[in-house]
Amino acid sequence: MSGVAGTDVADAPGERRISEAPPEPRPRTDLPRLGFLGLGWIGRARMEAVVEAGAAHVGAFADPSPEARQTCRSLAPDASEGTALDDLLDLDLDGLVIATPSALHARDAERALRAGIPVFCQKPLGRTGAECRRVVEAARTANRLLAVDLCYRRTRAAAAVKDLVRTGALGRVYAMDLVFHNAYGPDKPWFYRRTESGGGCLLDLGTHLVDLALWLLDETSVESARGKLLHGGAPLPGEGEDVEDFATAELSLVSGTHARLACSWRLSAGIDAVISVHVWGTDGGAAMRNVNGSYYDFVAERYRGTTRETLVEPPDAWGGRAFVAWARDLARSSSYDPAIESMLEVSRVLDRLYDR
Repeated sequence: MSGVAGTDVADAPGERRISEAPPEPRPRTDLPRLGFLGLGWIGRARMEAVVEAGAAHVGAFADPSPEARQTCRSLAPDASEGTALDDLLDLDLDGLVIATPSALHARDAERALRAGIPVFCQKPLGRTGAECRRVVEAARTANRLLAVDLCYRRTRAAAAVKDLVRTGALGRVYAMDLVFHNAYGPDKPWFYRRTESGGGCLLDLGTHLVDLALWLLDETSVESARGKLLHGGAPLPGEGEDVEDFATAELSLVSGTHARLACSWRLSAGIDAVISVHVWGTDGGAAMRNVNGSYYDFVAERYRGTTRETLVEPPDAWGGRAFVAWARDLARSSSYDPAIESMLEVSRVLDRLYDR
């Protein structure tokens, strides 16, 4: 049976197979009915966001923890309840939200897509590029909508920086600096075991940084990538279960832009988090950066020489924005969206940085 926790990633028995010619998605005339797999704080937060926005109905949820299921009962009193993916697959759901440990993302997403159910998945979509490719191919073959929660794209601060790049206000962008230091680090043990997580801070936080570098510049590929991975201040061993807690990388984009990345867990940053993206162009610079160590509050600024202009300030309730947008897209059509293929390049870059 498919579970929400654990390390076994073998195909589950009784998996349903799609036909060679999948049926066309039916037109939607009402709100989609969603299932939620994994009810940790992210799963609950996404459920709260879609309920508050009125963008979908919560039709079912599953988690092995009775306490987690009870917490969600007040949000969705009429929803079906289960403990694992198998409890959701036969409920005629319009979409599935996956917020389980990373080892299960690719397997569960692929099973849902092959069963004809669109998927919204927490990052990473897979622990490796090969896992990501299998999921994207399953979505393409089944003609079903697939998205990953790349939530920082949806901040007003990121949108302001992208607008400057898109309109050419910064001139030719030749350099970027992207940083994400989480001074706490994850609170679940599986994050620190390579077979379950697939990687450490680079996969956890660097996924966002690589994606932002490509998305902000409308880039589709990276020409070269090299990085350094550390564990406890020393080079990360190539074998064993340890994962990196500090990583740096240098990317050369096809356009000629040079991007430097740095991310970490449990760094003595002096504040809760350091999150920033700086973009440097021939006609000025711009940045999105967090405020006073906050994980949620961001400003956007434009730089001209020694002067700066504030473009965006908090508050900005962006946390569930990517998911609500997906739910609204799903209400219009459950068909495959090629935009998900940007994740293939992100995973390819991460594979290169992990040297695998």
